[in-house]
Amino acid sequence: MPYTFSDNFQQHAHSNTAQLSLPAPAKLNLMLHIVGRRTDGYHLLETLFQFLDYADMLHFSARTDGQIILHTPITGVAHDDNLIVRAARLLQAQSKSSQGADIWLDKKLPVGGGIGGGSSNAATTLVGLNHLWRTQLPLETLAQMGLNLGADVPVFVMGRAAFAQGVGEKLQPVDLPEPWYLVAVPAVSISTAKIFSEPSLTRDTPLTNIRTVLKQGGHNDCQAVVERCYPEVRNALILLNNFVEARLTGTGSCIFGSFPSEQQAVNIASQISESLPSFVARGANISMLHRELQKLSENK
Repeated sequence: MPYTFSDNFQQHAHSNTAQLSLPAPAKLNLMLHIVGRRTDGYHLLETLFQFLDYADMLHFSARTDGQIILHTPITGVAHDDNLIVRAARLLQAQSKSSQGADIWLDKKLPVGGGIGGGSSNAATTLVGLNHLWRTQLPLETLAQMGLNLGADVPVFVMGRAAFAQGVGEKLQPVDLPEPWYLVAVPAVSISTAKIFSEPSLTRDTPLTNIRTVLKQGGHNDCQAVVERCYPEVRNALILLNNFVEARLTGTGSCIFGSFPSEQQAVNIASQISESLPSFVARGANISMLHRELQKLSENK
């Protein structure tokens, strides 16, 4: 069933000890054009971000000893390399806070899926600890800091669907339709660095603008490369295309199609479930994280 905020809220005992629990939502890239490359190797993009009402959950408790402890490690990622830990330490350094944090993660978003799991975790950590530690840095500052952690972090910090340019940090908020999405999850994790370093990736799509994209849509320049390198994704696209126009999100493995109603998306999900795991979620122009923060500020 589609995710609702309360499903995960007290999934573990730590939720009872945590002082703050916040979602780290998924995103989709509705289009992704690679328009150039900087001298430092970063790719210049144009992309349309929209959030999903489907999320990891992060639980935070403040510590007085300055230590940052993530109690739920991710397989294959060293504690100090985890974007959650790096985000917390970055906020400590920038705000000169002497506080630390105990952090727990309920992981729901697939790793290497192109739906922003790691970046979203980092953004929720910056925003959540800024709130918990009362460091009171403005969102724009947090977004700027987030860029040091990953190109997708700023959009999650700002929490608004957006047309993004540059390496993903120049954001113009947009109001998009909020359909239901079926997101299929092929059994493969894809590294962004691998796709961006593929010689066959086209890096010269002509520049466009927000008006044209909203009217005509766009494509994902990474899709052809991913299909060639990962037959699992190619086969998933072939399968989902039988029911709806299927597209790749970001540089990851997840593919998606949009539907006017939840029921239609659920019906197709059940038809492909034997060969292709998937989830159904509503598109959102304001992220779950920011809707939850709004509630917190209203309940003060």
